[in-house]
This record gives sequence, C-alpha cells and structure tokens, in this order.
Amino acid sequence: MVKITNLNKLFGSRILFADLNLNVNAKEKLGLVGRNGHGKTTLLKIILGKLEYDSGSVSIPKNYKIGYLEQHINFTQNTVVKEACLSLAENEENEKWKAEKILSGLGFSSSDMLKNPLSFSGGYKIRINLAKVLLSNANMLMLDEPNNYLDIVATRWLISFLRSWKSELMLITHDRNFMDSVITHCVGIHRTKARKIEGGTQKLYEQIEKEEEIYEKTRLNVEKKRKQTELFIRRFRAKATLASQVQSRIKSLEKHGSLEELAKIEDLDFYFSGLDFHAAKMLGVHNLVFGYTKENILINKLDFDVLKKDRICVIGKNGKGKSTLLKLLYERLEPYDGSIKKHPDLKIAYFAQSDSVNLDPQKTVYEEILSTNNNCLPQRARNIAGSVMFSGNDALKKIEVLSGGEKSRVLLGKILSSPCHLLLLDEPTNHLDMESCEGLIEAIDKFQGSVVMVTHNEEILHSVATKLIIFDRDHVSVFDSGYQDFLDKRGWGDEDLKLKADPSQKKSVVNGKDEIKRMRAEIVQNKSKILKPLEEKIKAIEKNISDKEKEINCNTEKLISTSLKGYTSFLAEGAKLNKILKVEIEDLYKELACAVEELELESKHFQKLLGDQ
Repeated sequence: MVKITNLNKLFGSRILFADLNLNVNAKEKLGLVGRNGHGKTTLLKIILGKLEYDSGSVSIPKNYKIGYLEQHINFTQNTVVKEACLSLAENEENEKWKAEKILSGLGFSSSDMLKNPLSFSGGYKIRINLAKVLLSNANMLMLDEPNNYLDIVATRWLISFLRSWKSELMLITHDRNFMDSVITHCVGIHRTKARKIEGGTQKLYEQIEKEEEIYEKTRLNVEKKRKQTELFIRRFRAKATLASQVQSRIKSLEKHGSLEELAKIEDLDFYFSGLDFHAAKMLGVHNLVFGYTKENILINKLDFDVLKKDRICVIGKNGKGKSTLLKLLYERLEPYDGSIKKHPDLKIAYFAQSDSVNLDPQKTVYEEILSTNNNCLPQRARNIAGSVMFSGNDALKKIEVLSGGEKSRVLLGKILSSPCHLLLLDEPTNHLDMESCEGLIEAIDKFQGSVVMVTHNEEILHSVATKLIIFDRDHVSVFDSGYQDFLDKRGWGDEDLKLKADPSQKKSVVNGKDEIKRMRAEIVQNKSKILKPLEEKIKAIEKNISDKEKEINCNTEKLISTSLKGYTSFLAEGAKLNKILKVEIEDLYKELACAVEELELESKHFQKLLGDQ
C-alpha cells in the first residue's frame, strides 16, 4: 500500500538513507528497529510528508489515511471523551461508547473522561492523542514509541488492540516484547538501507549478524587475494615472459576493486561498579506510609527488605507511587510513618530521567561525568563516556545540544563513575533503543550489588526481576518471585483484554456465551495457523540432522574400512566431507533451538489467551 523506492536523505554531510527501498503491503504490521539516530522516526515523517527527502519516491494510494501519534498537544474540547470523539467518523457521531472503550483501555476512569484534557499530566495527554489515533478509522496506524507513556496494564491492552487491528501498521518501540507480540514483519534500518523480513526481531538481528559475518570473511579473503596479486605484479612486472599474466592480473584488480570494511556501530557497553558488601541485608522498610496529602495516601504499611544480590522491580499503573517509593529510599522524601533502616555502610546510586534538568547545559558530557566523583580520573571519565556511546569528540558535546535520550545516557554515565552497593533505577529504558536496553539488562545481570528498579518493560521484567513490589488494586504489595510467576498466579487486577460491548446493542454483551465462543474459535484457528508450520519446520530440521548424522556414520565406517585395507585415496576426501557435515549439523542445531524457543513462546501465548476466555 505504501511503496518507497531508492530513497536518499542527507543531514548535512551525513548519509541517513542511501537508495532505501521498502514496501508496506496490505494487512502487514511492520516493526521498525535500528539504533537511535539511524532514521526510524525520520522515515515515518517522510512517509507522512512532514519532512523532505533528497531523491527517490514515496508512493501512497489516493485517499489512503494514515493515523499518526502526535507528540504536540492541541485540545479544543472541555472533556476528555469529547476530545476523543472528534476522531470518530461522521456516521459514528452517536457512538461515544467506542471512545469510552479506547480511553478505558488506556487507563482513563469514568470520572477522568469527564475532566478537561488540559488538566492531565504530559503522559496522559499523549494517551489522549493515542486514543484519537486508534479511533480515527485510518488505513494505516503509525505509532512512534506509543508505550513510552503507558504503564504495564495499558501497554498490555494496547498489544491486544493492535493484534486485532485488521489493516496496516508501522510501529517503533524499544520494547522488544511489545513489538514481537504485535508485528507480522520486522524492518531493520541498518547502514542506510532497509531490511525487511517476515517474523520478529530476533530473526532479523540473526540474519543481519550472519550476513555481516559472511561479508567480513569475504572481505578478508578478497583482501588477501588482492595482496597476493599485487605482490605478483611487483615481482614479475619486469619479466617479459610473464608480461601477459601481469597485465591480466592488473586488469583483474581494476575490475574487481576491494570491499570496504564495515564501519563499527557503537553499542551501550558498560558495567555498574559494585562494592563488596558483607552483610546479608542492605536496608529494611517497615510499615511505610506516604502520601503527598493526608487524603491521598499512595503507600500504606509497606514492608520489605533489600537483600544482597536482590533484583526488585517496582511495577503498576502510573501515578500510584512507584517513583515516589524510590525517592523515599533515596531520602529525597520523608515518610509520614514507618521507617527505612539502612545499613550504615550502604552506598546508593540513583537514576531518574527527571534529573536531566539538573545537568549543567554549559558543561560537556565528559565534564559532567568527571564532576560526579572527586576520585574519578580524567581517563576514567573518558572511558565511561565512551561506554555510554559518547566516544571521541562526542564526549565534548555540550549538554544543551543533547536529545532526551542522550541526556539519559549521561545520567547513566554519572552513576558509573561512583561505585555503589545498591542501584535505584527509575524507568532507565525510556529513551534507549533495543540494543541499548539489552546492554542495560546485561549490565544489571553482572552487577554484584542489588537493584531496585521501576519499569514498564516486560522484557526486562522477565529477564531481571526476582521480587516484585506491585502497585495494583489500589494498594501496594510484595510478590516474592519473578514476573512470569506473578502473571500465572495473580495477574493484573483490572486488566481487561476483551472488547467492551456496544451499549446500543443488547445482544452484543462482552461476557455472553456466543461472544466467548466466537473469540475462542478465532484464537484456536490462529493457534493452528501459527503453531502447525513451526511444528513442521522442527520436524524437517530434526530429519535433516538425523540424515546428516547417518551420513557421517556411514562415511566414518568407510574411512575405517579403507584405512584397514590400506586404501588411502578416500581418506582426505572422507575426512573433509565429515568436517563439512559437522559444521552443517551445528548450524541446524542452532536453527532448531530458535524454532523450538519460538514454538514454546507462541504455545504459552495461546495457552494464556485460551485460559482467559
């Protein structure tokens, strides 16, 4: 439906896109991935006509409507529900329930819907814009980091909504779990080109990694042959008897040229500096009570301990007290009642994106990191800057010119300069790309201290959490296990992944038996459509492995037999064939592991859906 051909775009002297090609076909749901600054948002703006490009073409059908999530606020109505209803089609003017359904899914209560939209925080204003996009009857949804302003419950609702979306979708998000739950195809914006495959993010990244590995091996081989040819030319240029061979090799060099070495792409590659901690308990929270007013108590009688090597994730809806809890632990706030008792030797490092306002706009990245710790040496500050992707002259950029994501990386860098026992991290992934999120997960995993982290990112929750502090059902509680156990045993109190009914039609009831049967039948059909090809693929790989292993056994027996009989002609050939077969089997086992993992994930997903019906 959307066709991009040979697209070129430069920012100053930097090439962003070079002959980029991409098609968005009917009913495809595309996830755009790539490093921050590689052009994902720019591509969306070009498609929307909000940004010029240098050459190429963008073809969009006539009257094709694109719903785009805007970040700027332009509300004209006096209630949230009226503002959302502006996006309803002309023939839907009396179907206010549709707007209420979307708003409810995005976390607005019935009373919230009657409030002035301008009275809400910035994050909730973006949610109103998102509701308007989802209501807009667009041919294609274009969503750029829609879950940055959503809590887990609203994000899970949005996943359900986008799964049921029948038309085209282009999605940018740093949350791999969110993306893989929704998309049919993945598009990588990589080295100025677009790479599109059917399937999820892991499949794309594995393909890119494999192709670049093959390219590098080919480049080194070509370079080796080129050097050999150049040596031959230098040695025998003066020999008349070899003149024709020399000229032939000169022409070959000119014809084939050389392959350029791939430029290194920077990764977030750092580690949190831990300090030895010899006690079992770092701090204890006892009967903690806090609210910004006595009428609005956010935390009531909370008890938990932070033990050595704990990975505690704080989860729940926005505005319920998650960030407040971290401020209490860091002593930026005083509790109304109860106590927080810390070990006297405890050293804490605290990350909050809101602290970016405290960065000195006139300082450089390097100077900000250096100023955090008097014991931090200049070279150490430089190294830290490089580890958070400010290498070379980028470390000398002033804070005032940095983006929100870059400032977040500076804040991470400041934490790295001071070793600690306990990390308090408040939504550290909001401005990080997928690769950087993975780098953060790895750094947390390697950290020898303890971590208390607020996050809405379910990939991180599944990877990191060993204990949860949950703001749900209007109170805060502790769940002494991981996130999957929480979903299996308890789940979210008011999560509703089913569509709400049209109140104008009595027979359309959400909990009606006919609706449940219909939804279940649809899930079963989708389950068969997705799982059966995966099962067949696994069987085919297993058969291929079995056949090759049989071939190795036969070949080995032949090698033994010919060796005993003194026949040596087959030895070299047979040994070489076995070596090739073993490499092929190893690759097949890797492919099998990926296919089995994908099958297990999809099976769990459908089991949960069928269990919810």
